[in-house]
Amino acid sequence: MFSSLRTRNFRIFVSGQVVSNTGAWTQRVAQDWLVLTLTGSAAAVGIVTALQFVPTLIFGMLGGLAADRFDKRRILLTTQSSLGLCSALLAGLCLTGVVQFWHIAVIAFAGGTAAAFDNPTRQAFVHEMVGARQLRNAVSINSAVFNLGALVGPAVSAALISAVGIGWSFTANAGSFAVVVVALGVIRRAELHRGLALARGRGQMRSALAEIRRRPELCWPIVLAGICGFFTSNFPVVLTAFAKDFHLGPGGYGLLTCALAVGSLAGALYSARRPGARLRNLMELALALAAAQLLAACMPGMVTLAVALALTGAACVPFGIAANTSIQLAAGDAMRGRVMGVYMLVVIGAAAAGGPAIGFLAEWGGARTGLIAGGLVVSAAAVYVCHRLARATHVAVQPELRMALDRMRGRWAPGIGR
Repeated sequence: MFSSLRTRNFRIFVSGQVVSNTGAWTQRVAQDWLVLTLTGSAAAVGIVTALQFVPTLIFGMLGGLAADRFDKRRILLTTQSSLGLCSALLAGLCLTGVVQFWHIAVIAFAGGTAAAFDNPTRQAFVHEMVGARQLRNAVSINSAVFNLGALVGPAVSAALISAVGIGWSFTANAGSFAVVVVALGVIRRAELHRGLALARGRGQMRSALAEIRRRPELCWPIVLAGICGFFTSNFPVVLTAFAKDFHLGPGGYGLLTCALAVGSLAGALYSARRPGARLRNLMELALALAAAQLLAACMPGMVTLAVALALTGAACVPFGIAANTSIQLAAGDAMRGRVMGVYMLVVIGAAAAGGPAIGFLAEWGGARTGLIAGGLVVSAAAVYVCHRLARATHVAVQPELRMALDRMRGRWAPGIGR
């Protein structure tokens, strides 16, 4: 389950991510609660969530190109430092009592701009630290760390909000980035699995897009991941709507978030034990995710909803790991950064569009409406993508099978015709 942690560089990287992800979730819960407190609107929470993702629509492909051209560790040092400054600025505004909604929106956009370069680089950097054989395990461990942060962070945030004020949640996140910068600084560059850097040239993004369109094993998993990202990246918006419908305080909202994180952590650890990444498993996990969302929408109270959210997280995270791993392995070293840039563009771009859409849907029909819509759309998309992949595989494999049969007939029974 933890085989990739034998690699020193990845072990150091993960240690920094434990602190960073806990701080990030501490801030995310505090930010959502701050927006809900200032505006009283779940749609406003969705708008801020979207503003964090919109820069990826603008800069996401450039971020992937930068990951192929430049030193990934240096890019991460720059982006993580920038994200730390954004958190420190928001902390200062809260602690001085002058924070307004537009402050949060502007800082969310600035942080999203740094994340547009950080996300594809960090995804590709995992492969650079551990190599192809340990990639799925490393992605699973990375996801487990993310969801461990989602488990601990909301509790930390709720405690800080209740005890000393919401501004200290942002302060804690700002301090967590210092740990990440130190961890990146002590990684040994000589032990990285580095390929040749991409030289400057024209049409490099177009060539990556053409490669994705040409290869079904890249194209359709990215499409399905984007459709799922439209709904699953905006679970916090749905949870704030449930908090409003159930008249919950910060503790109740944090409990629902923790329930989702418990399931997600279990799903990530389960994925770490599974070797390889098959497209069939990706379809199965998408259908399981759809079913879990529909189940959660039927739950009558907070306790049963928390159980259903744990099941949703247990399906959601393995789906994301399977998509990430299969796409990285199919992309190859020369194009991994650009392909992951497109992947992050699609997933985060879908989340940007989904944030306000799910928020307005929750305002109109209640929190359950968002889960029902997600379950129905994801299930339909999984069936369609499975059909397209099956057809594409048949077209690609059938001529090879025919040639092999012809060779066998010629060797064993030359008198038998087709």
